[in-house]
Amino acid sequence: MGCGGSRVGRSEDAGEARIRLPQLRLDELLEELQARLDAARGTRDRVHSLLEAVLSVGRELDLEQVLHSIVEAAAALVDAEYAALGVIGPDGKRLSAFYTVGVSEDQIARIGPYPEGHGILGELIRRPAPLRLAKISEHPASYGFPPHHPPMNTFLGVPIRVRDQIFGNLYLTEKRGGMQFDEEDESVLSTLAVAAGVAIDNARLYEESRQRERWLQANAEITHRLMSGSGRGEVLGLIAGRAMEITGAALAVVAMPMEDTDALTVELAVGEEAETHRGLVLPVDDSLIGEAFSSAAPVTSPDISHDDRVSAGPPRFSRLGPAVAVPIGTGEGGVRGVVLLVRETGQMAFSEKEIEPLQSFAAQAAIAMELAERRQDSEEIAVLKDRDRIARDLHDLAIQRLFATGMTLQSAGRFIEHAEAGQRVARAVDDLDETIKIIRSTIFGLRARDGGAGTGLRARVVRAVGEASPVLGFAPSVRMEGLVDTDVPREIADHVIAVLSESLTNIARHSGADRADVALVTDGHEVRLTVSDNGVGIPSGGRRSGLRNMAERAEQLGGSLTLDCPENGGTTLVWRVPLD
Repeated sequence: MGCGGSRVGRSEDAGEARIRLPQLRLDELLEELQARLDAARGTRDRVHSLLEAVLSVGRELDLEQVLHSIVEAAAALVDAEYAALGVIGPDGKRLSAFYTVGVSEDQIARIGPYPEGHGILGELIRRPAPLRLAKISEHPASYGFPPHHPPMNTFLGVPIRVRDQIFGNLYLTEKRGGMQFDEEDESVLSTLAVAAGVAIDNARLYEESRQRERWLQANAEITHRLMSGSGRGEVLGLIAGRAMEITGAALAVVAMPMEDTDALTVELAVGEEAETHRGLVLPVDDSLIGEAFSSAAPVTSPDISHDDRVSAGPPRFSRLGPAVAVPIGTGEGGVRGVVLLVRETGQMAFSEKEIEPLQSFAAQAAIAMELAERRQDSEEIAVLKDRDRIARDLHDLAIQRLFATGMTLQSAGRFIEHAEAGQRVARAVDDLDETIKIIRSTIFGLRARDGGAGTGLRARVVRAVGEASPVLGFAPSVRMEGLVDTDVPREIADHVIAVLSESLTNIARHSGADRADVALVTDGHEVRLTVSDNGVGIPSGGRRSGLRNMAERAEQLGGSLTLDCPENGGTTLVWRVPLD
């Protein structure tokens, strides 16, 4: 019985085992099914997030906003703590812009300038293909991070293509939870990069169309102003202001050629440090603006603050970087001037797509200026013709009749017996002769023409400085402000040139300077000539006949001469006289 009971127990245990085995397989299957459902749900959620990210990126039209949206979407999709988008510059070797997520403004300030594309970031520029790393420091291209940079280990990077060209790269680091970036992350990010390329292209096209529309509006405004009789200064200001506004420049300078000289003068400057540019005289040779003027083609500079083509003069491009000088006009029709646009340090260089509409704008502005000058010439010709007619009428009618009246009175005087009456008639004849002389002087004034080219004070100053340059061994900087040619009389202008020549000669003989600055300024009430150098100052005990002559010239005209010789060397001479 015990044996029989044992067999029954074993059969019951075997039956329970057979029941448990299917139950275990079912649990495993259910767990596997649940895992697959979770994976499918996760994939579905991720695809949904990817679609939302694509829609969000594609919804923007402003390029800056598009780039920020791409970085934010990339970080969210792969659950990265840090994300960045580096825009590759025109040279194809360095990053020209950098957009980040996960790093605060304080951290950015402590880290320093944005990366230019060395190390791991440069690896994607050199080899534009997805790159996944478990530890950044183990890659051969890595050489560490700058001080105050947050620690980063895991890495995922993918390139962004726009019309078969590499626009930039997406960089993701530090996947949350201590996880590694996997193939699925790479696939999702690559898909986002494709959508980002399309969004960037759309934003670019939209921005280009807006830019064209703004250039057309600016051209129409300038043409309207010129045709309605606005002055050249006002129109030049409009040209500079609109060009600076549309291109996002921090400084705009307009330089025009000086008559009968090989130099350009800055007639207008607006924006950053504009006051240091106004009135500067720039050589056509060996200067950035001069190169654009002589070649009748745009000239660019990646960093104007370190460009050798910047002419002598006071430092005037601090905190400024990319620049472009565009001629106003063309080589066929003649270049009428140059507009220089400069952006702040760190901003993108001027691209060909930006320069092309800017060049067209400058050419249209030149045409409008030409038409305005032709209209002004026509008005002047009409005035001159009217003067000639008046002069002719005065000569042929008024003078002849006055002369005839005088002859008649003179003849009649012989028949006047009363002495006093005869004297009165004689005085009347003398008065008529005086009147004839006055009318003849008026006729001469009506028919007189201005002097030849290059007789103005501006041109004379430039020539005087140019003549002194070989003796000095360097070219002084020149700056002129105000209506120098109009407000300064010829007599005072002669004194200005004499004082300038004497000052430059003294610098060459005694100072040992390697730099000199000349400034001529007038406000309509006073003319002020300032000549400064960085030499050893005025030697004690030497002859001072030149200084005495300059002082006497100022005193004769009711002005003054002052000298400043600071302890650190150099001399500043200020010669000023009133224009009343």
